[in-house]
Amino acid sequence: MKVRSRRYKQDKEKIPAHPLPLNEAVELLKKLSNAKFDETVEISINLGIDPRKSDHMIRGSYSLPHGTGKKKKVIAFAEGEDAQAAKEAGAIEVGGADLVEKIQGGWLDFDVAISTPAMMRHVRKLGKILGPQGKMPSPKAGTVTQNIKTAVEEFIAGKIEFRVDPGAVLHIPVGKKSFPENHLQENIESFLAFLATLRPATAKGTFIQKVTVSTTMSPAIEIALKRN
Repeated sequence: MKVRSRRYKQDKEKIPAHPLPLNEAVELLKKLSNAKFDETVEISINLGIDPRKSDHMIRGSYSLPHGTGKKKKVIAFAEGEDAQAAKEAGAIEVGGADLVEKIQGGWLDFDVAISTPAMMRHVRKLGKILGPQGKMPSPKAGTVTQNIKTAVEEFIAGKIEFRVDPGAVLHIPVGKKSFPENHLQENIESFLAFLATLRPATAKGTFIQKVTVSTTMSPAIEIALKRN
């Protein structure tokens, strides 16, 4: 059993057992104890789906209105003019077969890998390395694209990738605790509205079942959902 800190227990006592409206949940979160670093704020979303079904696999990418507060290290698999565009957009490494070999040799100091469709013939060799880390380029995640420049810029700026876990839960970073309350609220509202559009046609019952918000070190606060 995980041993909780005194700080965690004290914060837990401040959180009501019932869900709070989004603005109140964010306001309370900001009032909880502060760590010695700027904590990430995350929402956890329980979905009414079965991830074992292929058409229930909720996965993609999304640009939050106010970003996540973290600048990501992005690499690009591209050649020719696309390679030059990726470099100008800020990719820390750009290449083809040579970059594949570098990664096969153990180099993984990056957050996001983006590829042009043509370069996937090389990148496919990295499936067993990048797949388990969630870094394998994918059309669904927006990381296999012909518009390499825009993709690199968006992911460096904090565009998020997401994929539902086996328990039908999404974990989404929505900013830093230092963000203004309205920025956190707008990021959360924006993502939830986008997520609602991804409901599988075969899903039954309530799609977004429960949402909680927390920081890196805090207990979770349940958000009261607006039901249509």
